Formats: sequence, C-alpha cells, structure tokens
Amino acid sequence: MLYAEGFTFRNFIADAFAIFMFVLWFWLFVSVASDLFRRHDISGWAKVIWVIALILFSYIGIFAYILTQGRGMAERNQERALQARDELRHVVGFSAADEIEKLDRLKAAGSISEQEYARLRARAVGG
Repeated sequence: MLYAEGFTFRNFIADAFAIFMFVLWFWLFVSVASDLFRRHDISGWAKVIWVIALILFSYIGIFAYILTQGRGMAERNQERALQARDELRHVVGFSAADEIEKLDRLKAAGSISEQEYARLRARAVGG
C-alpha cells in the first residue's frame, strides 16, 4: 500500500482529537459568551474582564466561568425558555380554557384516563 509520507494512524487520531477539542472549545465559548452578554446583573467592566479571561486563558477561562456561574446560566436559560414559550402561546392564541375543553372531550371519549386528565389539566391551568 502507498501511504503519504508521515501519514500514520497515530497522526490521524491526533488530528481528529485536535479538531474535536477545537470544536468543543468553540461551542463552549459561544455558549459562555452568549450567556455573558445577555446578563444584566453584572457591569460592563466585569464582562470585559470575563472576555479577556476567555480569550487569554481559553479552556481555563471557560471552565472558570462555568464553575462560578453555571447555576446562574441554567436558571437564565430556563427563564428565557419559559419566556419564549409564553410569547409563543400569546402569539398563537393559547387559551387554558380551550385546552381544558379538549381534555374534557378526550376524557369523555375514553382516550385518556382520569389520572392523565388530572395531570394534563393541572399542567394547562398552571402553565
């Protein structure tokens, strides 16, 4: 078999690993940077310091942000998802009364059990 000079399986694995690590770093950087710039609870100077840390110390800066701000990131993401869901419901005209009426019809037809009805009704009323 003919192989290119210097092309070995070990080089291939090392290159694949390096590409994987770059893609991982880029994904984490975008996630952290998007969270950082959406925050309203820290000053612009704190954001600048975090950005410098993220650029100069790449992985260490990203891991430091995730370790120190991870819980807040999750809470902010959940809050944004709930807000987006509420906005979507408002746009498409979601109504809890309509959902309850649909559930009543499903229960009367025997498509759902009493337990499912109670669970889905509580979910529709509670949001």
